[in-house]
Amino acid sequence: MRVEVDRDLCESNAVCVGVAPEVFSLDESDIAIVTVDEVPPAREAEVREAVQLCPKIALSLHEDARP
Repeated sequence: MRVEVDRDLCESNAVCVGVAPEVFSLDESDIAIVTVDEVPPAREAEVREAVQLCPKIALSLHEDARP
């Protein structure tokens, strides 16, 4: 699984960073970034929660592997 941030929608609320700090961080503009290419299996539940809790719906999950 992988997760992406829509930088146009992100408002720097950092809910994702609070829920899954091993997967999300904030860049120099305080916009969320994903710090891993693939979500580790042990972090999938946290990432799903972060996607659900994002107030701007700026996160999207992709179950397929990267090409």
